[in-house]
This record gives sequence, structure tokens and C-alpha cells, in this order.
Amino acid sequence: MHLRLIPSALLVACLVSPGGTLAQMTASASSAPISSLKAVAQVEGITEYRLANGLRVLLAPDVSKPTTTVNVTYLVGSRHENYGETGMAHLLEHMVFKGTPKFGNLMQELDKRGMDFNGTTYFDRTNYYQTFSANPDNLKWAIEMEADRMVNCFIARKDLDSEFSVVRNEMESGENSPFMSLWQRMTATAFDWHNYGKPTIGARSDVENVKIENLQNFYRKYYQPDNAVLLVAGKFDPVTTLALIQKEFGAIPKPTRILEPTYTQEPVQDGEREVTVRRTGDTQLSAVLYHTAPGSHQDSAALAALFEVLADTPNGRLHKSLVEKKLAVKINALNFDLAERGFVMFFAELQKNQSLSLVRKALLLELEGIAQKPITEAELQRAKASLLSAIEKTINNPQMLAVQLSESIAIGDWRLFFLFRDRIENLTVAQLQSVALNYFKASNRTAGQFIPTTSPDRVKAPENTDVVKLLENYKGKTAVSEGEVFDVSPANIEKRTQRLSLGNGMKLILTPKKTRGETVSGHFTLRFGDEKSLFNQATTANLTAHMLMRGTAKMQRAEIAAKLDELKTQLEVTGGGQTVTLRFDTVRKNLPTVLSLIKDILQAPSFPAKEFEL
Repeated sequence: MHLRLIPSALLVACLVSPGGTLAQMTASASSAPISSLKAVAQVEGITEYRLANGLRVLLAPDVSKPTTTVNVTYLVGSRHENYGETGMAHLLEHMVFKGTPKFGNLMQELDKRGMDFNGTTYFDRTNYYQTFSANPDNLKWAIEMEADRMVNCFIARKDLDSEFSVVRNEMESGENSPFMSLWQRMTATAFDWHNYGKPTIGARSDVENVKIENLQNFYRKYYQPDNAVLLVAGKFDPVTTLALIQKEFGAIPKPTRILEPTYTQEPVQDGEREVTVRRTGDTQLSAVLYHTAPGSHQDSAALAALFEVLADTPNGRLHKSLVEKKLAVKINALNFDLAERGFVMFFAELQKNQSLSLVRKALLLELEGIAQKPITEAELQRAKASLLSAIEKTINNPQMLAVQLSESIAIGDWRLFFLFRDRIENLTVAQLQSVALNYFKASNRTAGQFIPTTSPDRVKAPENTDVVKLLENYKGKTAVSEGEVFDVSPANIEKRTQRLSLGNGMKLILTPKKTRGETVSGHFTLRFGDEKSLFNQATTANLTAHMLMRGTAKMQRAEIAAKLDELKTQLEVTGGGQTVTLRFDTVRKNLPTVLSLIKDILQAPSFPAKEFEL
């Protein structure tokens, strides 16, 4: 099956009620004014209202349908999780189905009423929906329930414990999937900082160790009316429904906390990246990921059409160049239109006897070779027809509409869907060509491959150490000798200083004092030459100084370095126009040996030719 994510604006679907305008449908349902609330937006049969507590309400009536869908979208997903909180939004999605004091056995009641229901978590949002046979009792129950679980869920420790096994099973299912494993490793590599690089399900250690208090705080922070959008679609009376919403949701106080927007921005990628996953399995995968635009951006429509041109089965370029030519057995693709800059992924599935290297080459040739093989008008028209057909299909299904509108809400506004459709209708070949050349390039690419391995070779990861227990009886060695309090005034330094002249004319200055660990510091300055002999020799003098440590008549460079480590000594040699300077630090007992080594370095350098070239 051709796996793909239609761009979120498209996934959102559209509502154009075949039964007439909203005003006509309202009039048929009731002659009373719909509400004291004023519509803040109205587009093609969908009307938006806003309650005093910040809740946005979308009504999308369609009297021709036998069902009603209630959908609540919370603007919180994995993008909003902090360090140690990965998977919290998804875990919370599970927890709210545990009920409230008023709606205790929530799952049983949903089943009893024959409702089609679910909850989903994504990067930018979490949503919950119920679709049911249209009748006032079901609608009243659904609205009352959603209002109640917005702020009154148990979020209890006992329920958290029972949900761990469910979430673990989801994690293990993903870990055992070659496709999911490669997807997660590639996004983690493609995103250095942004949470789009983390899977919504979270890290196992974060989920298993989450504190119930942290989960409760997360719930209270984000599950509030000013961070939610309620949508009712299908067959219902708009007047009584809006009144019911005002009664149930309007009673929830507007929160006093302020939700600060996330501000982490992923830098533009500065070079191609690559991931290899080796795990057990029967399928080889070769994949490519490119960063793209935010879902609300002008480029999103052109990217969606380009996605169709490339990834469609059986008409897409990748299917024709890889599957039909027997290089791969299947093409899968994912297009992530998100609130911030998203990404697109293309996967080629191979049998074990097919070549990953050939498929990689063919993938990149198609994806990054559009300059040499431009998009045609026929390809554009086919892509537009496919996208607009999917939109129309969603238009005619209130359940799809209600659920998929969550995606546009998460991107920024439910009306983005209609703008997306309009952009699709007006696309040109030049726009597709432009986005292909801008986004599908090597510097913006993360490539990945999944290689099946019978016996994966893994590091045995050590456990964290209990440092308190490790050191509870530790005594250490004998304390090092202490230094003295030294007066650094010029008078005291002069009083301590000894000046000597050696037989060869070298001047020696000593400043004895007690130091911690009996450390000794020394400084040699050797002057040489005159104006005539040193003229135009600065580079030679500097190179000569650097070569002194590269070897002597007795020792090679590596031996000198090893000897200095043995003597617990740091030695530095630098050169200038008229001087060579040596600085060293050592310990008192090793000083004679260190001085002997320095003498060898200064008097018997070998200046090895092989070191000069390094």
C-alpha cells in the first residue's frame, strides 16, 4: 500500500454543506436567534464562535447526514514537552479515558452508546472525537463529557500504572518495525534542537519514570478552554447545540496562567547527514528526509503537489524509476505539514537480494535531479486532480472533516484548509520547480538505511553508578604537602630571590617557597645572534624552536612525550626573533631528571626530516 500523509491542510478536510448555507440550515432547525454569541469567522458553511473563557467553537451542520461528530483539539503535543517529559502528551491522552468523578466508566459508556471514538497525539496537538447516530441525547452526553474531562479527569497513580503496559506495547511495536525504527533515527539526526526530532510516544525511561504530579501539572496547564477548539459536525440543531456548549463549557473559568509560545527554532541544515540502523528483520530500507516549510506557508501547496508527482503509486516518478525497474519492491512516503518547519520523507523498500547502493543512487537522482528533469504540465494536472479529489471526498464526510480539521487547527487556524485548496487550484509548474530546487538539495538532506542483521552487535551499556554508596567508606591517600601563604609584594619577592651566575655565563634566578604538592616551575630564556646574523631569519628561528621537541640524538618525539608523562612534567618550547623560551612544571623529586632531559633537547636536537614535514 502506498503510505503517505496528505498535507495537514488537506487532511483537515473541508466542509461545504450540500444542504445550503448555515443561515438556511439554522432557519430550518429553529426560528430563534442562534445565540447571543457573535460569529468571529464564517467560511463555506463552518462558523466559529468564541466563549468568554477563550474556547473556540466550530459548528459545521449538515442535515443530510445521519451522524454527528464531536471533536476537541488541544493545542499541545510532543513539541511542548520539556526535558524528561517526552511522551507526556501521549501518555495523558491515554489517561483522560480513565474518566472523571462524574463520568466514571467512560469506555463502557462510549461502547454502550455505540460511538466510534478515539484520541490521537501528534507533534502540535492532541484530539478526541466521538461519532454517533444523530440524536439529542448522544450529543448532550458527548458535550457534557468533553467539558467535564477537560478539567476533572482523575489522572491518578493507579491508572498510570495500568497504562504503562499499554504504552510499552506501543513502544515495542514501533521498535520491532524497520520502518518506524529508521524513521525515528532519521528524524533524531535531522533535528538538532527541535522537538520534531523526538517521537510522540517518547523515551521509555521518561514514560516509565514520570511522576504523577508532573503529569497532573501538564494536564492542568494545557487542558484548558483557552487552549482548545471544539468542533461539532454533521446532523444537529445549531441553536440548541451552541446553547448547550455555552452551558457546559462556558462554566469552566478562564485560566489565570499564561501559555508562553515555544521558541526553539531548528537552524537551517548545513550539510548532508546519514543514518544506518542494523536490526533483525527481513526488509531493507533506503530513505531520504528533507526539511520543508511550515504548513501555513505558501510553499506547502506546491510541496504537496510535488509530493504527489514523486510518491504516487502507480504514477509517481519514484514508483516508475525504482519499482517498475525492479530496484525496489515498494515506495512509501510521508509529508509532515506542521505548525513550524516540517519535513518530507521518502522510503524505498527492498528485498534482501536487492542493492541498497543502487536504490540510494536512483532515489537521489529523482529527488535532487529535477533541474535536469523538470516537472511537466501533465504531472502538475494529475497531482492537482488527486489532491482536489481527496479534498472533495473529505468535504462529503463530516466525521473526516471534524477529525482532520484538527490538523489545520494545530498548524494555526482551521481556515488554512480552504486557503490550501485555493493554492492547489492555482499552482503552476514554476512553483513546483521552485520548491524542488530549494528544498530537495544535498545540504538539506538526511539519508538513512535499514540493514537487516541476524545477530546485531550491541554495546553493553553500563548502569548509572550510585555515587553516594560508592564513596561512603572511601578515605583516599595521604594528603599532599601544603603550600605557604606567600606575600607577592615586590619587597618580599626581592627578599626571597637568589641571583647566581654559573661558570658558563648563564644567569640563574631562584625564588624558593613551599608549594602544594612540592611543584616546581621553571623558565629558560636563551638569546642568540645579532642584527646581521638574524636578518630575514625570523621564520627559520621559529621553526628551529618548534623542532627542538621533535627528537634528540638519544630519543624520538614519542619517547620524549612518554618521558615527560613519566616525570609528571609539562614542557613547552617557543621561539622568537632572538630567543628560545622553555617553560616547565614538574615536582621537586623529578627536577634533576627533567633538567637533564632539557639539556639533551637543547644541546643534541636531531631535527628529523620526517618530523619537519608534519
